Amino acid sequence: MALVLVDRTCGATVIADKYGVATAIVERTTFGPMFDRFAYTKDVVATLHEHEIDLVVMAGFGTILDQPIHDAYPARVLNTHPALLPAFKGWHAVRDALAAGVKVTGCTVHLASLEVDDGPILAQEAVPVLVEDTESSLHERIKEVERRLYPEVIAHVVREHAANEGTQP
Repeated sequence: MALVLVDRTCGATVIADKYGVATAIVERTTFGPMFDRFAYTKDVVATLHEHEIDLVVMAGFGTILDQPIHDAYPARVLNTHPALLPAFKGWHAVRDALAAGVKVTGCTVHLASLEVDDGPILAQEAVPVLVEDTESSLHERIKEVERRLYPEVIAHVVREHAANEGTQP
């Protein structure tokens, strides 16, 4: 089964509906110091279990999840990052790469871990930084790579899981 789970209203659910993919929202209602990340993560995991999800593929999910997701889905939470990890971890990777004056950055697909942007790297692809680049133009070129690389890695992970389980993908 497939599910698009979001933490806020966004266009992902519209696209999912168009293709007949189930959707769920586990809305994050607070962003202040009272936010209970652990409880929120338990709610996300419960929703994933309700939909019998085996592999979690994160894309644009705005909330960092806590230990329960890693307990429920060990080495089965994929994520992307708009830099060549371990460089430029965090939310402002593209801005940080430009500020550092690097000539190359890129896209990383990795297994999510409790530490942000620190899990094992599954794939990376370089993207040149052009003299005329703005944060927006560079980020868009990185996203073009991500839109190709991420599905390739996901397909590989699914095939590998099916082979290990002795089933066809």
